[in-house]
Amino acid sequence: MNYSTFHVPLVITALVVITPTITVAQNETRTERIQFEPGASSAVVENSMTGYESVDYIIRASEGQYMNVSMATDNTSNYFNILAPGENEAAIFIGSTQGNQYEGILPASGDYKIRVYLMRSAARRDEMANYRLEMIITDSETLSSPDESAVSSDDATRAGGGEFDATGQIPCAQYMGQPMTVCDFGVSREGNGTATVVITKPDGQTRAIFFVDGQANSADTSQADGYGEFKAERESDLNFIRVGEERYEIPDAVIYGG
Repeated sequence: MNYSTFHVPLVITALVVITPTITVAQNETRTERIQFEPGASSAVVENSMTGYESVDYIIRASEGQYMNVSMATDNTSNYFNILAPGENEAAIFIGSTQGNQYEGILPASGDYKIRVYLMRSAARRDEMANYRLEMIITDSETLSSPDESAVSSDDATRAGGGEFDATGQIPCAQYMGQPMTVCDFGVSREGNGTATVVITKPDGQTRAIFFVDGQANSADTSQADGYGEFKAERESDLNFIRVGEERYEIPDAVIYGG
């Protein structure tokens, strides 16, 4: 009798300890619906996340439409997946294995989820990511039409296709300690200080710098170039940009014209 009385509270205590562990392990995904402006075929989201946070960007599209999604981020463990309508786990695109760029013809009509997240190893370290997510949806017929100069009016899309509003040269340097030289550039402007500047570096490779409301906020870094840290400062009408060891000086006139 004494042994039975002694063992019961031990079992109860064990249950009390295990229960909160299960609760802590659960994480919720925040959702945000994306609405294009009237007449627009693209949208851009700039945000940040920390640790186990994740966001589902919900976007409605039709079967047979063309989707292009790309993400610039300052954390190499920050990716996005794309889930088809009605799916909550199985993805048609997995960023951690396929990269942060998707384009393709959509297989069904409905709400697609673009799920942005940090890899589990980074989430455990409570890392933070700042990202810029660009989403484009158009009718697939538009892609093959020779009369269309661009899939959309979005500056990044036109810049990616080599369609520029202006070209010229800016001061640049590719490596630490290297004297400033000049690099060719092309700029695609969306207006109101939003633009994409594509710079041809001395080694012949290109670097894209993204501006929103006149402020440089990100670059097209990749694993191949080590995801160089992005920094931007302003003095008067001049933007001083650093991407890893690279340095660029971009006047406001490049962004706004004139």
